[in-house]
Amino acid sequence: MGTSRETGASGVAQQAETSAETAAAVPKDASTVMLVRDGDSGVEVFLLRRVAGMAFAGGMTVFPGGGVDPSDGVADVRWAGPPVSWWAERLGVDEVRAKALVCAAVRETFEECGVLLAGPTADSVVTDTAGYTGARRQLESRELSFADFLARENLVLRADLLRPWANWITPVQEGRRYDTRFFVAVLPEGQQADGDTSEAAEVAWRTPAAAVEDWRERRSVLLPPTWRQLATLGEFDGVEAILAAEPEISPILPELSFVDGKPRVSFPGDTGYYDTGALPWG
Repeated sequence: MGTSRETGASGVAQQAETSAETAAAVPKDASTVMLVRDGDSGVEVFLLRRVAGMAFAGGMTVFPGGGVDPSDGVADVRWAGPPVSWWAERLGVDEVRAKALVCAAVRETFEECGVLLAGPTADSVVTDTAGYTGARRQLESRELSFADFLARENLVLRADLLRPWANWITPVQEGRRYDTRFFVAVLPEGQQADGDTSEAAEVAWRTPAAAVEDWRERRSVLLPPTWRQLATLGEFDGVEAILAAEPEISPILPELSFVDGKPRVSFPGDTGYYDTGALPWG
């Protein structure tokens, strides 16, 4: 994926410095899904480079995802997989928030890359999403709720295709903050992930190692959570092993400081993040 690490660098740093002088913003719930598949060189993960100039993480390489919509927590959907109570326990939230986070994960994945974790029955998944292009646009513009879309198409939300993975919270100094739950899911057979969204400048399937190498060579920009998840995924030799994993999910709140006027983020497992001199911001 080709973009300069300098993209948006000064803007992010200035935003961080300005935000540090103000009261901490309340983080908004968000969901991110790491789509994986087995490739010839090992596990591959779907990544998109966000359009430069976006309010959050513009120009940066990320997994599909976004903020929870108010309708996600009250969505009346047909549900397959672990009950909401199970998700609430694993995610460390109440059941309303748990339902919202799972629904947002499925909705955002569909909006951002066209992959739909839903099917006609509790043990099936759609194999061709081309017929839902119009609905995808309506969802993205918020003209249609996700619950109404599923009901209209008589689809069951496949929560069992998701695995909870991690929880990262934006540093307190940032003006725009998210309390993000990371999920992992295998690309459903027959479906294709695409970049047909207004938020993506470029998309690609990459092995975790190749994605990190792109970052190291300054061909992409990875925020700490993305970099850390790629490093973790790179430890597995296949999607079956990833799905079998049960990672401990504890909230990670990176600490943002400034060294020689440049932002530096400290977080668990940050060894190597600064070693190459390939800083996250210029």
